[in-house]
Amino acid sequence: MPSDSKRRPRTRPGCTPVSTILTPLERSRVDAAAHGLCDALHRESLDEVLSDLREQKAKLVLISVTRYGSQNSSRVAAMVREFPRVPAVALLTETQSSTPHTTLALGQLGIRTLVDARMPAGWQTLRNILASQGSSDLQRSALSQISLDLPGVSKDCWRFFELLFDPSPKISTVRQLARHLNILPSTLMSRFFRARLPAPKRYLSLARLIRAARLFENPGLSVARVANHLDYSSPQSFGRHVRTVMKMSPVVFRSTYDGQGMLQYFRTELILPYVDILCGFRPSAAYPGWIPKPQSGESSRCRERQ
Repeated sequence: MPSDSKRRPRTRPGCTPVSTILTPLERSRVDAAAHGLCDALHRESLDEVLSDLREQKAKLVLISVTRYGSQNSSRVAAMVREFPRVPAVALLTETQSSTPHTTLALGQLGIRTLVDARMPAGWQTLRNILASQGSSDLQRSALSQISLDLPGVSKDCWRFFELLFDPSPKISTVRQLARHLNILPSTLMSRFFRARLPAPKRYLSLARLIRAARLFENPGLSVARVANHLDYSSPQSFGRHVRTVMKMSPVVFRSTYDGQGMLQYFRTELILPYVDILCGFRPSAAYPGWIPKPQSGESSRCRERQ
């Protein structure tokens, strides 16, 4: 059997590939706690981790506080310096006399996130980090596609789409969305209505279900866990939302749509039929009575992003 360091990384849809340096016990506990969210590439040295990063095999690094003492601090610094956009997380599962010094050293080297897994809540925190990492990938994919659909959309409208797909904070109501756009909820809804666009609630609902479909790509995540991660009040509330918006049960929804499939549905329903309107739309700066008008002789084209 080939060693972990020689195996090709698995590429299950929806799972975050994570390069780790952990104790044997931590490896098994991470595998169990992050099942369905994490493809763990368990390594023995930071050189192997750096190799994963350079070959773009890993999207997150998990380092045991206990194991750090056997590693070269300069290699940790090199990892953080060379790959600043790859999150590095320290995992604490036991307390030793060296723990305070080690934790401080990791922070000084640039590892800012510490998961304290000495209590059960810490493992849920780790799951949330892995799920959020997957959401960040989805955000980049969604915004990249929408940018192609709306090549000249205004900064004001672009901010609206950024908020829809931002994994933190998770925005699930028109009131929260309006607060981040610095306008009243009634004003926001009115501007969408006057522009003859679908209601902002429709955009929020489908964006939220894109996240749900993305999470459902993880076989290890139940409906209850997905509902909890997306801040629904209960699995039943999530089920009602899916039935209302998509006219199907969560089980059918899970088997019908993955994250990319729901993104295409979102585009078909809410972007592509309204390209000309969205390119000139300013949800937080529109003037009263604004209604987009096509240019003479042709459909209005997206203006350059202002």
